[in-house]
Amino acid sequence: MDLDQTHPALDDLRRRARRRLPTFVWEYLDSGTGSDTAAPRSAAALDRIVLTPRALHGAPKPDLSVPLMGRTYPLPFGFAPVGMSGLVWPDAEGILARLAVQEGIPYGLSTVAAQTPEDLAPYVGDQGWFQLYAPRQPEIRTDMLKRAKDAGFHTLILTADVPVASRRERLQRAGVTNPMKLTPRILAQVALCPEWAVGMARQGMPSLKFLEKYGDTKTSRSGTEHIGYQLRTAPDWAYLDAVKAEWDGPVVVKGVLSPEDAGRIAQVADAVWVSNHGGRQFDAAPAPADVLPAIRDAVGPDYPLIADGAVRSGTDILRLLVRGADFVMLGRAPHWGLGAFGARGAAHVVHVLRAGLLADMGQLGWRDLVKDPRSATLPSPLDR
Repeated sequence: MDLDQTHPALDDLRRRARRRLPTFVWEYLDSGTGSDTAAPRSAAALDRIVLTPRALHGAPKPDLSVPLMGRTYPLPFGFAPVGMSGLVWPDAEGILARLAVQEGIPYGLSTVAAQTPEDLAPYVGDQGWFQLYAPRQPEIRTDMLKRAKDAGFHTLILTADVPVASRRERLQRAGVTNPMKLTPRILAQVALCPEWAVGMARQGMPSLKFLEKYGDTKTSRSGTEHIGYQLRTAPDWAYLDAVKAEWDGPVVVKGVLSPEDAGRIAQVADAVWVSNHGGRQFDAAPAPADVLPAIRDAVGPDYPLIADGAVRSGTDILRLLVRGADFVMLGRAPHWGLGAFGARGAAHVVHVLRAGLLADMGQLGWRDLVKDPRSATLPSPLDR
């Protein structure tokens, strides 16, 4: 099957993944919180950004590489950390880590992933970013950071937008728990998805392996709670200072939507990640694309800004770059690929995004993803 012919867009992969995954897994991947308006708002904000193609610019030779925090990446995007990624597809973390190494792009591993930094050490190469959900006890934090660093992860992501558990009503309705309870309802859904079920039987049902050392991970809790919340604190400015002092490498603060916060964080951290957590934490949160220009103004022209938020195409990546981002991270999209075709589908996500970027840059006459997005002119609001 030629996926470029049958599934040329990420939305094609998303639709196939929804059919092939058990309902409770799809709800885990797709859901937000509240009325689920934040993620659609992020997509709508991207759709409002229009870029003007240029004429008579000759045949451009686009360069997709971008610098970020002392490194140069061959593509302007990477894989964001996703909690319990291994629930979506067997060995999801391993598949995405190996693909990231193959493509030379960052792979983010969550504190609450289904595999540990030690599990991924043989595969993550020099592309590992580790996302820290801030533990309350300093000695646990020290141990977590040491484990990540010893496994080869070089960049730390401090998540700042999960001070408390969100409601995630769709997960509650779907009966998702941590760890998973195989109720008759869940087993009936699994029976309808044989490839997912066989893979899970071989891999084993995912669990919060990284946290097993620090507490009871066996007691079943609702899908919006897990042992991580028993360990976790809501980080403050002093916590950021402590993490920065303890981690030998770049520190990124993720989940920033306020220009005032971004300006202050920029004085301590190495990068700010503009994100509303995929709409999973606060339903009234603004779209990253809407707040990026003000955050860029707050941190200055040369400070590293990372963004995410409802990316469905190479065009959406360019839109975020034009709004002020230096780099884009993808959470749901690689998992659509995994759910649709396994490892082959994840690789196809990278292909679709790369091809889209090249096609769009050809239309715009862009050659450089650093200079050209910053010089792009957008239509006035009256023209939209």
